[in-house]
Amino acid sequence: MYEKPIECIAEVVELRDERLVYVTLPNSKRILAHLAKGSDLDLTMLELGAKVKLEMTTFDFEKGRIVEVL
Repeated sequence: MYEKPIECIAEVVELRDERLVYVTLPNSKRILAHLAKGSDLDLTMLELGAKVKLEMTTFDFEKGRIVEVL
C-alpha cells in the first residue's frame, strides 16, 4: 500500500557534492538530502542557510528528497 511522503521545511547546513546536502529539520535533527530526479532544481540554487521543502518516506527518517527551494 502506497503511503504519502511526509513533507517538511528544512535548512541547508552543509553542501556535500553536486547532488547531496545536509539539512537540519525543525526538530534539530540533521539528515542527508538529495535533489529530486527529473526536477529543474540545480545545486547552484542552494547555499548555506537556504530553506528547502523536503519529502521523506514514512519508514526512513534519515534521508530526504528536496522538491523545492524556498
